[in-house]
Amino acid sequence: MKNKILTAVSAIMLFVPWTLIPLRTFDWALESPVAEIMISCYAVFMIFSEVFTIISYVKAKAQNNLMKVCLIVNSLYAVASVVILGMIINTHFM
Repeated sequence: MKNKILTAVSAIMLFVPWTLIPLRTFDWALESPVAEIMISCYAVFMIFSEVFTIISYVKAKAQNNLMKVCLIVNSLYAVASVVILGMIINTHFM
């Protein structure tokens, strides 16, 4: 039962970053401080999702096929998030 809940939470976390696309259609979301803060928050969430998925996969032994897909996709999200946060930090300090 615990493994199913962890898998469901990891699967839901896959779709949360895609909510950024509808938010970016608003004019206020494209302005400088709001856009950077919003993208940074989503990036931190994606990194947290990867950490949660890894812990669920390794420690809780939730090792089913859906969890393997979640692990791969959240890993890609986390790598992209680190790159995005690096670019944001680079623009502020250069």
